[in-house]
Formats: sequence, C-alpha cells, structure tokens
Amino acid sequence: MRILFFALTIVFGASHISQAEQTCGLGENGCKIELGEYNIELPPRSDPSIKIPAMIYFHGAGGSGQRSLKNREMVETFLNRGYAVIAPSGLRRPNTNFGPGWSFHPERKKRRDELKFSKAVLKDASSKFNLDRERMLMTGFSIGGSLTWYLACQDPDVVKAFAPVAGAFWRPHPSAQDCAGPVKLLHTHGWLDGTVPLEGRPIGPIDNPRIVQGDVFYGLQLMRQVNGCKRLKADKFDTSGQFWKRWWTKCKPDSALQFNLFKGGHRVPKGWAEEAINWFEALDSPKEG
Repeated sequence: MRILFFALTIVFGASHISQAEQTCGLGENGCKIELGEYNIELPPRSDPSIKIPAMIYFHGAGGSGQRSLKNREMVETFLNRGYAVIAPSGLRRPNTNFGPGWSFHPERKKRRDELKFSKAVLKDASSKFNLDRERMLMTGFSIGGSLTWYLACQDPDVVKAFAPVAGAFWRPHPSAQDCAGPVKLLHTHGWLDGTVPLEGRPIGPIDNPRIVQGDVFYGLQLMRQVNGCKRLKADKFDTSGQFWKRWWTKCKPDSALQFNLFKGGHRVPKGWAEEAINWFEALDSPKEG
C-alpha cells in the first residue's frame, strides 16, 4: 500500500489520491485544519487524476462530521453518483450540555467565522483529494440547514449551489440588502416538522424566548428578491411524486430557486439525496424562458 501511494504521488502529485490511499477523514480520523476538522468519504475512482464533484453537509445540533457519514442512504447515494461527501464538525458550545453546533445567528457571539471555516474545508479537501471546486453542492440539516441559508446569503459563490433541509433563517430575519447576490437554492422541508416548523418557533419561554426560529416562507420571499424574480407566485408546480415542488424560473439568469415539501417531520427524507443531485445537475441545462 505504501509503495502504491508513493507511486501515485510521483505520477499524479500529492493532491491526486484515491479512496484506498485516503489519509484522513474516515472514522475518528478527521482531517484537521486550523479552524476545525472535517470527515470525508470518496467514491471509487478508476483515475485519481480526474477531478470529481463534492457535496458538503453541515450536521444538525449535537452532531459531528463522523456521525453525518453514518446516514448511509444519503452518503451512498452521493458516492454512487460519483460525488465525494464532505462532513465538517461544528464547535462544542462552552458551559452547556448541548453538543457541537454552528455559529451563524447575527445577534449571538460568534465562536468561529463559519464562512472562513467552510472555505478552508473546501480548499483543503480539494487539494488533498483532487475535488472539482467548480462542482460543489452545499447542504445541511436543521441548524446545519440554517447555516447553509446564511452562507448562501453571505457568499453565493462559495459553492455552485445550496440545498438546505429542515433549517432556515432565524429572527430577526435578514433583508435582501444583507445578501451578496443571486443564489441557486433548493429548500426541502417536512410538512409535519414540529422541531423547525415552517413558520418557525420560539426557543425557551414563549413570553421571553432565548432565540426565535425564522419563517421558511419569508426566506423564500427574500430569495425571490435577491434573485430578481418577476413575480411572487411560483412559475411551475409538481405534486406527482414524493416531493411537492414549486419553483421560480422568471428570475435573473445566474439564479435558481425551488421549494420541496414532503409529508414527514424533522428529518432528511429518503429519496432526498437523489432529488438534490438531479436538481444540482439540471442547473447546467438550458433554462425555460
């Protein structure tokens, strides 16, 4: 194995590495960078010199990159389609029993610049594992989904597109002026979600909440403004399958906005990964007028 790795390094360079030669990111052996760490799983590669696309996934509250990779239905769907799966870990909150989380709320003290961290993860993973920086999808679940929304607003060019699940902005909502430009975004949410309801909810006492979740419909309204959509109502609908879909097509050329509902609650639904990949890959198809 060491001889094979040495030979590949000479022929392709240190950044061209296959699953067999992966040096970090599997199991408890996370890839450590200055601002934190991430786990990663790679698909089989017949030619490690060819760059491959990737999905970066932000876990929910109390999760970790290692635990994210245990969602085998999601992970294996991406791997089977030729994508690497990057799973960063949030920071553990001090003086609390809560597990790791993300620092994104505008009115709370930042424990880490999550945009800077995300860029560092993507740069490090791209270099180590020969990933295609131009074909990356960012997603996350619950508060990981919220982080995805904030990063999409803050820097829509950090990846090609965004696909958050069951997490959105928090109150006070940002405004269109807070966002840097048009985005390509697919939001997925459960109709029965009681943990992060579509309308949001207060966390803590109702009369004096510590923090208040945002409204998914407001987030979509904001993105219609950011994307320069010509009208409020969706241009297309589809209720024929697992997901009830609506999307806005009469918007700025370098944008995309779609909303998928499913019947369940607070979870990443089965079939979501395939749906997200199909949406992501269709972004390169000619748009309807």
